[in-house]
Amino acid sequence: MTTDRFQATANARTRSAPGLLTLTGMLTPALGVVVVLFGGGLVLGLLQSLGYLPAAGMDFYTLKHFRNVVLDPDFLRSLGLTLYVSIISTVIAAAFSVMTAMVMTSYKQPRRIVDFIFQVPLTVPHLVIAVAIVFLLAPTGMISRLAQAAGLIDNVSQFPLLINDQWGVGIIVTYVWKEIPFITLMILAVLRNIGPELLDVGRTLKAGRWQRFRYIILPTISPSLGAACLIVFAFTFGAFEVPYLLGQTYPMTLPVWAYRNYSDIDLVARPEGIATGIIIAAVVTVSIVLAQVLTQVAKRRGVII
Repeated sequence: MTTDRFQATANARTRSAPGLLTLTGMLTPALGVVVVLFGGGLVLGLLQSLGYLPAAGMDFYTLKHFRNVVLDPDFLRSLGLTLYVSIISTVIAAAFSVMTAMVMTSYKQPRRIVDFIFQVPLTVPHLVIAVAIVFLLAPTGMISRLAQAAGLIDNVSQFPLLINDQWGVGIIVTYVWKEIPFITLMILAVLRNIGPELLDVGRTLKAGRWQRFRYIILPTISPSLGAACLIVFAFTFGAFEVPYLLGQTYPMTLPVWAYRNYSDIDLVARPEGIATGIIIAAVVTVSIVLAQVLTQVAKRRGVII
């Protein structure tokens, strides 16, 4: 029995990995679906953004739709609002995530409990969280009613506008609440991987808490933190449902503006909506590529993500 088990273990260790041809054959069905659905839609959208829309009598290629979008003042306002919401949400979520990860590294309870608590929000759709934020932050929501019951305000009309407001507070709160667990788990993976040895060396050298964070922890987590922030920025930049539900009607974020143009009853406006979507896809793609670069940097430095 022992000999057979030893032989099976030896065979498992010496078994050669499947070749490239075998892997290609195994992945072809799934890759084919992705290429056809995603790639086909992207090619069709690119053609329509270039003016090829026979249903509207447009059968020639031109870049004027991209030019019209870029030169439109509403596009610039929407771009500014989208960048504002994405950057502020990412920065706030990253700051809270770093602080939370630092606290969690000293948490003595079993890791499974901590990981489970932080993984629960990851499974909740953004749309569900947006609806919850409406019930919480709306002028007639739970927080305004609690403030009125506590005597902080006389009536709910005195509660500040946090939904469909010009500063996008409801959108930012939704993204921050949703993305903190994601960034925190990525940072926790790094901090758990490095162990306490580096911090012990810092304490031995009489480094203060801030010095240990600045010169030991921050350089160590910066690649993973940067990759997580780029992923969050890419998502918030291209997300549609939360700004559509919680944002104001003007100016709108770029995804909402693209949807409004695409769904216009005038088919001539559709290429400009698709052109806006192509611009959004380009920004998201660049962010994801940079995130992958930072991930590879982290792996070369021995960080396991």
